[in-house]
Amino acid sequence: MKKILDEILTSPQFLEGDAWQKRWYKANEKVIEKGDIGNSLFLLEEGQLRVLGGTEIEGKIKVNPGLCDLDAGALFGDICLYADHRRTASVISLTDACIIEIRSDKLSGYLDSHPAQGYLFLKAVFKVMAQRVELANERIENLLAWGIKAHDIDKYL
Repeated sequence: MKKILDEILTSPQFLEGDAWQKRWYKANEKVIEKGDIGNSLFLLEEGQLRVLGGTEIEGKIKVNPGLCDLDAGALFGDICLYADHRRTASVISLTDACIIEIRSDKLSGYLDSHPAQGYLFLKAVFKVMAQRVELANERIENLLAWGIKAHDIDKYL
């Protein structure tokens, strides 16, 4: 992923300041907020981030579990690749971090104009998303198994 994005980011047709920009965050600083409308995706250049979910238990207690940690080279916010979209998780910096924010509209136009790079980029995004789905499915299955056992439901199965 990083290699193809580096090629795109260094292209004279994809200019810093117009199509993308670097942003720096201090440790414990919020990068994106769950529920906000976004129109960009991000590449973590340096540092470490934590992706947080958010839910309420019985409408009273708010919890923000850590879903995963991201290291340098990670892409996130890609749900906004082709359209403005509600952010599905919050992200905070665990360490000082440098993040490249990429405008989705500019990236989409660039990929349309450079189909070979577009194919490689989308192939890499698909691999990332497939890994996330596998991890999410595994966690859901583990939570379901825990819930079945914790509530003694297995005797009814």
